[in-house]
Amino acid sequence: MTRTAVLASAAVLVGHVFAAGQVPPAGQGAPPPAAQQLARDIFKELIEINTTESSGDVTMAAEAMAARLRAGGFPAADVQVLGPVPRKGNLVARLRGTGKGRPILLLAHLDVVEARREDWSFDPFTFLERDGYFYGRGTADIKSGAAVLVADLIRLRQEGFRPDRDLIVALTADEEGGNANGPDWLLRAHRELVDAEYCLNTDGGNGEIRKGRRIANELQTSEKVYLSFRLETKNPGGHSSLPVKDNAIYGLADGLARLARFDFPVKLNETTRGFFEKMAATEHGDLARDMKAVAGTPMDRAAASRLSAASPYFNAMLRTTCVATGLEAGHAENALPQTARAVVNCRILPGESPQDVRQTLVKVLADDKISVTPIAAPFLSPMSPLRPDVVSAVERVTADMWPGVPAVPMMSTGASDGIHFRAAGIPVFGVSGLFDDVDDVRAHGRDERLGVQAFYEGVEFMYRLVKVLASPVGTRSPLPGSER
Repeated sequence: MTRTAVLASAAVLVGHVFAAGQVPPAGQGAPPPAAQQLARDIFKELIEINTTESSGDVTMAAEAMAARLRAGGFPAADVQVLGPVPRKGNLVARLRGTGKGRPILLLAHLDVVEARREDWSFDPFTFLERDGYFYGRGTADIKSGAAVLVADLIRLRQEGFRPDRDLIVALTADEEGGNANGPDWLLRAHRELVDAEYCLNTDGGNGEIRKGRRIANELQTSEKVYLSFRLETKNPGGHSSLPVKDNAIYGLADGLARLARFDFPVKLNETTRGFFEKMAATEHGDLARDMKAVAGTPMDRAAASRLSAASPYFNAMLRTTCVATGLEAGHAENALPQTARAVVNCRILPGESPQDVRQTLVKVLADDKISVTPIAAPFLSPMSPLRPDVVSAVERVTADMWPGVPAVPMMSTGASDGIHFRAAGIPVFGVSGLFDDVDDVRAHGRDERLGVQAFYEGVEFMYRLVKVLASPVGTRSPLPGSER
């Protein structure tokens, strides 16, 4: 069936009530055909520009998107590509509004992790549509989000939409490569270009599909703090033919074994409590009961223990985590080791003190011969409060597009560009409407992909969300797009 035929057949189904999370017919939550084609063309162009650290050129992708926006009617003065190094250009574009409110920043990054041809079933920088999926490096992380934002901004301008505030799209460099040339640089060198009341980050919140059903649409409000420590113990050493019990490797290994048995205490915040409360409605049996018990007051700590054992993700949502990720020791096979080192990587809950985490490690290792030293200074980023206007808009559009699917606040266990804007005083809400299978996550991996329908629905979701948030007061109902 052609796309046109699918859209025509879907039109007669408007008003049909689908079971919670059931995938609607193609077109039910998709943009008009012309908007779909524009988004697909932009997505394809981005995927086929190599933006890896080793051999890619992010500026080329930024310039391509700038050309798209100018062709879509944006003045050259409102579309800028800028960066501190030639291959690391950032795109910043602005759709000007009435100025009644402060701007909304819309964020994605253009760089991608490495992808070697020999590791993939096909060229990772060729855009491939097959079996209901778009394939290519960056389809999931996060050129899909970049394509969505560019396509939607063009659509809004061509429709003559005038928001009550400026809409700023920032497509950044270096999210995967260290951030030195992306948001951190933009905020230091050109704060005025990206300053906003708040930010919507397409790299921060996804939709969850499990066994073919949409389970939840995430709204990310916080990210854990990344901090690695170097553990080191030293010893005079000696000849291996004369071993002694005081061995640098044994001492470090004993300390690491104690760390392996240790769990940081459970601590919930506004976001994680809301996560377990909302997710309980999507689960069944003991798991649902434990989620409700954890979200309750007082928190059920036995339930928290069961959730931690049930899933590494739940465990990471409940507490700070520290885990050994590297080990090196000794200098010769016939010599007692004089030095043994390990790297322990911690993901710290927002608001917790890195120094307190270090002191906890010292206590757990329980050996004053093991030094514990931060490898680099942590980048601290506060939580974003659950703003009622943003939360209600996300809930509203989610309910309209996917009846029965909850919008769920969440804390990321990893990190994104959002940390820089939060640290600069700009609240960040990770949301994209891009749904992916939680049992088949391919971001950063082989044959990365995103569902075709999921992509088009993400295009429509962000279009509607932005219109709800940026429409002049008095024109925000009915839901933009629902009248089609």
